[in-house]
Amino acid sequence: MSKRSEDRSALIAVSVFPAVIVAGAVWAYLFPATASHLTPYISPGLGFIMFTMGLTLTLADFKRVAERPLAVLIGVAAQYVIMPLVAIALVKILGLPQGLAIGFILLGCAPGGTASNVVAYLAKADVALSVTLTTVSTLLAPIFTPLLVQWLAGTFTDIDGGAMALSILKTVVIPVVGGVVLRLLIPKAVDRVLPVLPWISTLGISAVVAALIPGSADAIASAVGVVLVAVILHNLAGLLIGYWAARATGCSPRVARTVCIEVGMQNSGLAATLGKTHFAATPESALPGVIFSVWHNVSGSLLSLYFRRRVQSGAVAK
Repeated sequence: MSKRSEDRSALIAVSVFPAVIVAGAVWAYLFPATASHLTPYISPGLGFIMFTMGLTLTLADFKRVAERPLAVLIGVAAQYVIMPLVAIALVKILGLPQGLAIGFILLGCAPGGTASNVVAYLAKADVALSVTLTTVSTLLAPIFTPLLVQWLAGTFTDIDGGAMALSILKTVVIPVVGGVVLRLLIPKAVDRVLPVLPWISTLGISAVVAALIPGSADAIASAVGVVLVAVILHNLAGLLIGYWAARATGCSPRVARTVCIEVGMQNSGLAATLGKTHFAATPESALPGVIFSVWHNVSGSLLSLYFRRRVQSGAVAK
């Protein structure tokens, strides 16, 4: 595929992805009885999405951790230190009730989102670094996400950190590793399907979001406004902090764009799934993840177009 074709494909993808996810969410809200048939497939669906992510990885993505330790350290530190603290700060400032507070903390403690790699490509960021950051934060999730959620949300409810870690291991880490292994075993076959994987992943994300909405319908009707405000503020904080933390430590504008995108885009599907699975007594715990799944694809698309135009105009360094 030529560079121009790749650019066109990425542009179409980053424009269409939000529309597909919004369409799935609207359909599920209008037809909850039908969408509820997808509910049993939430965890398998997330696992499949993570498996497709694993198929895109190579051993070079793991070696890059040693080659570029500063950028990786900044990205991971922002993901698992700053974003959880921003989440709990917004919970306190906005006075979110228990269920929404738990869901928002889950969101803040989640690893990087899988869509960030496509956004990084279109934003003229460092795609290789983007893939590495997503991979590292994802593989660390069984350790950091449960510990952080226990620390920050433990005052709201009892939390079984071990069960949560096991859920993340089964639905995130094992599928990613499975994808990596399969690519090592049959690389040529996997390479042939790589161009369609982002589209398959997007349909999977849309299906997971749609499956989560019927259980959150009442919360959506009563609290979507405050959750949307919180989600937008959290996303913007991640984007700004990620960019300027990287620049403050001497990283290039290209690397800073990458860290910005990685930190701002969370694995909201995981956050929503954990809310649904581990906090059934408060079904609204899934809502922040559901809303973020829609919003960060919209903001990521707009941000990528902004960065792309700035680079093409020469306003910022490539």
